[in-house]
Amino acid sequence: MKNGFDKEEIIRKASEYIEYETVDAFRNEVATALDENAMDDLYERFYTSLSFGTAGMRGVIGGGTNRINPLMVRKVTQGLSDYLNSRISAASVVIAFDSRNYSGLFAETAALNLCANGVKVYLYDSLRPVPLLSYAVQYLKATAGIVITASHNPSKYNGYKVYWSDGGQVTPPHDVQIAAKVDSVSPSSIAVMSRDRAVADGLLLSVPARVDESYDEIVLASLARKESIGESGISVTYTPLHGSGNIPVRRILEKLKVTCHTVESQIEPDGDFPTVSMPNPEDPDAMRLAIEKAKEVKADIVLGTDPDADRLGIAIPSSADKSEYMLLTGNQIAVLLVDYLLTRNAELSLESKRPLVVKSFVTTDLVRAITEEHGGRCADVLTGFKYIAEKIVEVHNSEDDFYLFGCEESFGYNSLSEIKDKDAVSSAVLAVEMMSFYKEKGITLQNRLEQIYKKYGMYTERVLSFSYEGASGKEKMDQIMAHFRSMKVSHQFAGTTIDSIRDLLDPEQTEFPSSNVIIITFSNGEKMVVRPSGTEPKIKYYFFFTSTSRESAEFETYVNDRLAVYKAAL
Repeated sequence: MKNGFDKEEIIRKASEYIEYETVDAFRNEVATALDENAMDDLYERFYTSLSFGTAGMRGVIGGGTNRINPLMVRKVTQGLSDYLNSRISAASVVIAFDSRNYSGLFAETAALNLCANGVKVYLYDSLRPVPLLSYAVQYLKATAGIVITASHNPSKYNGYKVYWSDGGQVTPPHDVQIAAKVDSVSPSSIAVMSRDRAVADGLLLSVPARVDESYDEIVLASLARKESIGESGISVTYTPLHGSGNIPVRRILEKLKVTCHTVESQIEPDGDFPTVSMPNPEDPDAMRLAIEKAKEVKADIVLGTDPDADRLGIAIPSSADKSEYMLLTGNQIAVLLVDYLLTRNAELSLESKRPLVVKSFVTTDLVRAITEEHGGRCADVLTGFKYIAEKIVEVHNSEDDFYLFGCEESFGYNSLSEIKDKDAVSSAVLAVEMMSFYKEKGITLQNRLEQIYKKYGMYTERVLSFSYEGASGKEKMDQIMAHFRSMKVSHQFAGTTIDSIRDLLDPEQTEFPSSNVIIITFSNGEKMVVRPSGTEPKIKYYFFFTSTSRESAEFETYVNDRLAVYKAAL
């Protein structure tokens, strides 16, 4: 068979899994495949093991080592337990979970393994978003945190993310050392404990309600114009896409006396996500029902959060009578929010220090232009909000700078230094404040975008994404990255000349940590970034276009034409 495995090896791995898996639904999947001698199926389940990557693991739900299931959750948690106990004598961990299938089961499975290893666990009683976990870790002074989620992935996925005591996802050296501990765990070495015993021993506790209350207070305190938000008469349509944002977003908007219309069919938590093909607010189909509701109620702004409420989508009216709406891109949302925050900071003299804005290197450079125009500093980091979190921590005691905003083009934003991950809850509330501010001035968000482009020039970005499932897909992705690494300066690609190539795996070519990313700039001023996703079996291509001479319609036509040329060349 492929990758050096023969049939007997696959059967051995499957038999071991059946022996140690404790949940019938997952064990039976593998047992049935064995009984039916379904070797192709078994190969996909066992040709590899889900690895503990840069912050955890993510995979398809099901039985097998290449799937996420209770046994794999216990294996990873045992490695985490071993790492914590090697560093501290009284470790504690906060665990949250979202609405995905088996998230509650996986969260309790992780909790009981930690307890069996003597680690105190604060486990949420019901689903909570990522930002609340980040805050809870810091509030409860825990050693680490876990969120069971696969973020915006399709319903067949779930995942496991690990956070450190600062509230951010684990970074070196913790991630590498945890991974090493996980790799050394055998199924027979995994500690077990019953829930009753964990509670009786004082090792398993519920997260106190005061954590949620304190988070709400921080969000409300961050608003500079909260008294006028409700008075503006702003109307919001919101969808949590069957996820964990529903309660906190609506709760805070209610405190602000904001009229919030919800998409009733998407309110209840549901890991099957029955109303969407993918629960991602950047997907027009996912936001379709919310936009329909907005047309009905004539909403001023449409908000959508993904299942773990770390990504925020926004749609705004594109006609005066609010019969049509436009879905903003992740970069457009970032531009509007950073522009508003910088303007607000200057107008109200909120902070005397220099504002720091942090963005991923694949996020629009218009964010940098706006920040520097306002006298701020803009820092680029690798993709992954944990790198933005590092900057939040780094600047905390700075005498010169203060953290203002962090953003990723993939719909992740954060304006709260107390939260060390992207936060769709507070960002949704910030967007409402921004909307109410411009409404009072008689300016639409579309107007404001046009004003920004007129001042700074046209900036547009496009992303192409291609999926490669299974073992053969991994080989194909490796071949594609090798192909781009073989390109040379002065070579032709997509009808233009390559001006420079940066390989972020080469430490001599980058100031960033080593990363499987290639950045190619062209003689016509355009830029392409090639990056395999860290959470999904796909390669993403980011394209950057700018113009100071073209009008909007002409520029859009040019970009679409160029994108077609790039796509044909890939």
